[in-house]
Amino acid sequence: MKYPLILTALLAGSCFMANAQNAKPEDTEIWEPVPKVVTPGKNLGDAPSDAIVLFNGKGLDEWVSVEDKTPAKWLVKGDVLTVNKATGNIETKRSFGNYQLHIEWKVPASITGSGQARGNSGVFLASIGKGDAGYELQVLDSYDNKTYVNGMAGSLYKQVIPLANPGRKPGEWNVYDVIWTAPVFNEDGSLKSAARATVFFNGVLVENNFELLGPTQYIGKPSYEGKKHGPSPIKLQAHGDKSEPLSFRNIWVREL
Repeated sequence: MKYPLILTALLAGSCFMANAQNAKPEDTEIWEPVPKVVTPGKNLGDAPSDAIVLFNGKGLDEWVSVEDKTPAKWLVKGDVLTVNKATGNIETKRSFGNYQLHIEWKVPASITGSGQARGNSGVFLASIGKGDAGYELQVLDSYDNKTYVNGMAGSLYKQVIPLANPGRKPGEWNVYDVIWTAPVFNEDGSLKSAARATVFFNGVLVENNFELLGPTQYIGKPSYEGKKHGPSPIKLQAHGDKSEPLSFRNIWVREL
């Protein structure tokens, strides 16, 4: 019984060798579809040609108040957008599924407070309701400010500790570059595939394709149960602490 098996293996090996000898380089060349041409920004961090510019100093036309969907009332001066804590969170008018996001933020040099009450805000990678409903990438002064590590800058809040702390000191601009893969749900509301996020913080990888356990929870553990949603806005948080408000600039997104 062994001989037929050995013979079969030898024949298969001979066929493989023959096919390999007859193979041509063009057998593994793919010519279509041709990727579209995208013109990169002039400088690193500038929006490429296919980006949707969400803020570049020319007003807040892309943003609304989370609470009542009226025009956003944060403060614009030059190319800088500063949080107005009295008017609450803002979010994009548009909704997004998978995307690449670039956003820059700065804690004022005059910042006061400590822990979570020092330059606190958040970039919600998908806003799924009023208030702080959604998936939060934490913004905080983490230059020399002790707090729980799954709540420092670069963390996906209360879910994962950043791989490093490359935050710049107050008064200097920080940069987040994010790849967001939105969660996918089955028709019955059950989870088909979880959300994932990759985050570069000032050019340093701090979240490596992390699989989120659900939308952010301040108290308790996150879960996708009962949270079915589709494409969602991007939200910026007006945190309720008493420290001086921080600022954002150069916000753009590329749909993937």
